[in-house]
Amino acid sequence: MLDTNNSFAPPERHDLGQHGRELILDARNIAVDFKVEGGVVNAVRDVSFQLHKGETVALVGESGSGKSVTARTVMRLLSRRATIRPGASVKLQDKDVVTLSDRAMRRLRGKKVSMIFQEPMSSLNPVYTIGRQICEILHLHNRISRKEAVARARELLEEVHIPEPEARLKQYPHQLSGGQRQRVMIAMALANRPDILIADEPTTALDVTVQAQILHLIKELKDKYGMAVILITHDLTIVRQFSEYVYVMQNGVVREHNETDALFANPQHPYTQRLLGAEPKGRARPLSGGESIVLEGRDVNVTFKLRRGGMFRPDYFDLAAVDDLDLKLQRHETLGLVGESGSGKTTFGQALMRLIPNQGGEIYFDGEPIHGRNRKAMQPLRSRMQVVFQDPFASLNPRMSVRQIIEEGLIVNGIGANARERVERVRQALTDAGMPDNILNRFPHEFSGGQRQRIAIARAIALEPEFILLDEPTSALDLSVQAQIIALLRKLQDEKGLSYLFISHDLKVVRALCHRVMVMQFGKIVEEGPVEEVLSSPKTDYTARLVRAAFEIAA
Repeated sequence: MLDTNNSFAPPERHDLGQHGRELILDARNIAVDFKVEGGVVNAVRDVSFQLHKGETVALVGESGSGKSVTARTVMRLLSRRATIRPGASVKLQDKDVVTLSDRAMRRLRGKKVSMIFQEPMSSLNPVYTIGRQICEILHLHNRISRKEAVARARELLEEVHIPEPEARLKQYPHQLSGGQRQRVMIAMALANRPDILIADEPTTALDVTVQAQILHLIKELKDKYGMAVILITHDLTIVRQFSEYVYVMQNGVVREHNETDALFANPQHPYTQRLLGAEPKGRARPLSGGESIVLEGRDVNVTFKLRRGGMFRPDYFDLAAVDDLDLKLQRHETLGLVGESGSGKTTFGQALMRLIPNQGGEIYFDGEPIHGRNRKAMQPLRSRMQVVFQDPFASLNPRMSVRQIIEEGLIVNGIGANARERVERVRQALTDAGMPDNILNRFPHEFSGGQRQRIAIARAIALEPEFILLDEPTSALDLSVQAQIIALLRKLQDEKGLSYLFISHDLKVVRALCHRVMVMQFGKIVEEGPVEEVLSSPKTDYTARLVRAAFEIAA
């Protein structure tokens, strides 16, 4: 049951009925349990919230706090393991969603209430074109011809500002950038003009400029059609700029709720105070000087051969994703690599790790040339150089348990005398990454996005490497966990002399963690230098635009 001593989260909003807006959603006493191995998890406990027409309400809290489960209850999109407890009610205008039949819910979803999911690449069907997926939603709720559906789909893509919408209708999800895929998800959610839009981490893993565009787009469409928006996010900068009312969740319970300005000006609950004070802080510890070079790239070039034109008259051209770049990374150093989506950051990092081939240049690891090594020749170095990928759901094997995922690298590299010692290493890595060590037999789909990211970090640090490529490692993490991961990375760097190449779009984290930063655009380095110097006094317009988007998102 809800903590009755908490007077900061009464069942009804503080401003209920005060501004004359129609009450469109009234959720009371939502409680959801999940059956798991060894018992039951109370994921959400007695959560109540209200939503008025034309407003944006934010659900905030750490990963695993129950935000997404609460939103999915409104949509009745919970897994088979989930049970909504008796006494819960979710009234959408005159209907109680909890008691509706499956058939009635199918009519409701997409028509009255729609959802933008956290991971657009996982949510879009990879084998169907964008046009077919949008048309399917239109046909489900409207009796229209194929020609009308295609025309409407094109209009929707225009509305969410996707360039060349006619061509995009014939493309597949993998042919679009992350920001474009997220815009497609918004177009699909808005296809039938719903009364309520649920946006579940709509800007996770997007670079700062695209993030600002997506948020302004949602606001523009909300104002245009008078929708109500439930915004689920861990980014408090976004909450402050784009929501009117905030619910703060922790461990499945609402700890506090209030109007946005009032909550930020005077947070009452200790958890809210801690959450608001969890912005990435501190700076990288200065290097002592004279450190050796652990990773070096000279004139590294990566070129992709791409095809354009029709099937019978194809035209091939070369795209220089990494254009003759140099890089030197010292021991104990953290080097930030920033830039917009498609600038070549990840491609450059993977080429330096020899995860993809380079078409020119030289790469050295600890003084040894590795640019000529094949996959087998790289094997002895793999335990010394590790990587944390951007999308934790894609990089964790869904058929393997947490223990198997982390232990696999130990087995392959012959680390640990026996199974017992390896399990202890797995437990320690999970603890270091901020996860409990009693989750060894659970699978990736049972965790939130932020928890999966921490499991990916645990897998990398379990091998005790010398160098780690961190590709957007905090993109799916809430602010308080970001602070923990930054502290963890600093601690590991101090204790083990680790070096990091830190690829990120979050300039606040880059400022807190990195010694130097390199700014990429169209495969080139446009600016580099000490992180404080580059972020406080950018020398190029491109860098200045990135800085503005990161620190002044409402601009």
